[in-house]
Amino acid sequence: EGVFVGPGVIFTNDKYPRAVNSDGTQKGSADWNIVGVRVSKGASIGAHTVCIAPLEIGEWALIAAGSTVTKNVPSFAMVAGAPARRIGWVGKLGLPLVSQGNGKFICLKSGSNYLQLDDNTLVEAS
Repeated sequence: EGVFVGPGVIFTNDKYPRAVNSDGTQKGSADWNIVGVRVSKGASIGAHTVCIAPLEIGEWALIAAGSTVTKNVPSFAMVAGAPARRIGWVGKLGLPLVSQGNGKFICLKSGSNYLQLDDNTLVEAS
């Protein structure tokens, strides 16, 4: 639902990749423990990002181009780097939010308000 995936993004699907079993025989389909990357509504993933499964990318999150994502990304988080770390918060327009103090944030373009909770997550405020 409204997800943007830039060019050259890589999603891995095996936490412990190997082409052969410990005895040297080639792995078959029954030998794989396939995992995935769940991308939630409105999230944007920049070009040449690598997402190392298993992980979840929260709603409206923004991942900077060239990042390596190794951990879950909270909703509305803006992450960058290798490994990716949260560098701020973004609203639904993808623009950085401005702190109003006391865990309150605002999108200067839309006027939407957000609240940072004690568990370091962000939610839309009414």
